[in-house]
Amino acid sequence: MITYAMDTNIISYILKNDEAVISRYQQEAAKGNEFLMLPIVYYEVSRWLLESKAKKLNVEFNNMCAEIPLIHMGKDVWDKAASIYVNTRKIGKPIGSDVDVIIAACCILNDCTLITNNIRHFENIDGLKLDNWKQ
Repeated sequence: MITYAMDTNIISYILKNDEAVISRYQQEAAKGNEFLMLPIVYYEVSRWLLESKAKKLNVEFNNMCAEIPLIHMGKDVWDKAASIYVNTRKIGKPIGSDVDVIIAACCILNDCTLITNNIRHFENIDGLKLDNWKQ
């Protein structure tokens, strides 16, 4: 069984009815694979929906969140994120966004495969499993 976590861009594709991404989501769920919601992604999507006043999409997102458990972010996540930040800077390939560092830390600690259309943001992080459903 695979445990997945979706990056913000993947959730936005689902909310915008991208048939390929929705189909893959349904296929993976039908296989019994699990999904976890990243708190920072929840924040990013909620912020976007609130600002855009997209009430229908907000309802759809809330329905999605009712089915997908939210990952807990304890001290271990923040320690892992700090380690990722330092390690990627040491190798000369820093991650451009603290949000991406936190997403990576959550995925690594929860043994999740991150589904993202921004592979290049994450490709230099040791131990992070990636998949792109938009390819």
